[in-house]
Amino acid sequence: MSHGVVVGIDGSAQSAAAAAWAAGEAERRGLGLHIVHVAGTEFDALERDLGGDTVVPQPIAEIRDRVAAALPGSAVSFEIWPGNPAETLAAVGGRAELLVLGSRGLGGFTGLLVGSVGLRTAARAGCPVVLVRAGEDGPGGPSSDVVVGVEGDRPCDAVLDFAFRHAADTGSALRVVESRTTSHGPYATEAPVDQWQIRESMASAEQLRLRDALSRWREKYPDVRTEAEVCAWSPARALVEASRSASLVVLGRRTPKHQPTAPRLGSVTQSVLHHAHSPVAVVPHD
Repeated sequence: MSHGVVVGIDGSAQSAAAAAWAAGEAERRGLGLHIVHVAGTEFDALERDLGGDTVVPQPIAEIRDRVAAALPGSAVSFEIWPGNPAETLAAVGGRAELLVLGSRGLGGFTGLLVGSVGLRTAARAGCPVVLVRAGEDGPGGPSSDVVVGVEGDRPCDAVLDFAFRHAADTGSALRVVESRTTSHGPYATEAPVDQWQIRESMASAEQLRLRDALSRWREKYPDVRTEAEVCAWSPARALVEASRSASLVVLGRRTPKHQPTAPRLGSVTQSVLHHAHSPVAVVPHD
């Protein structure tokens, strides 16, 4: 069976925030919401001890019931699964349009976000994964920008399509952020002319190149107000700073042809997930 939006919960405040975010997203998209709790390997033994009757832990039941009450006209389902949380959530999310998880942290470069389950799930899942922590605004909150990080001369279609569609659906502006530096600093050159003029000229050329790369997406989503930004900061720092005024940060994750035994996220994606001030979406692509 396929699911629209899947949210994994564990009874924590972070998973409650993720459930609320997922409920808003499911309602906005007109999709069903599937709530999953992975109880670990002890679940089978517990169920046998109870004669086959499943007892839902109270924190899990409270989140489930709160979400169901908030979506009275929508399809809301609930399951408890045994097994490894990251592997199970990635497998269930493989049948969904979106997988939403809670994550812990303080935000900014002073704190760490995301536990090992969130990182491993985001590295494995075949669908976009959104990580949310307690206190963040869901869709339609006061922070209106959607931020997407891009790299290279041909930004990834899957990542841009997800970001533009989310911005269009939520009525948000979209900031497309790219980092361009060299080993000698941003736009360095050995030319015997004024360095400031050279840097300004090269920065303008990079802005024009990025705007040109986005032109067909602007045509596809004409109502999305788009800002293309090429900056001299490192990619992680640029996206973390941009997340301060964002409702969502969108990143790409390249999926290898042969999935490794222990898939890992790239260093930039890990840094943004650890330190972002907003929910972060990780979109797999070829």
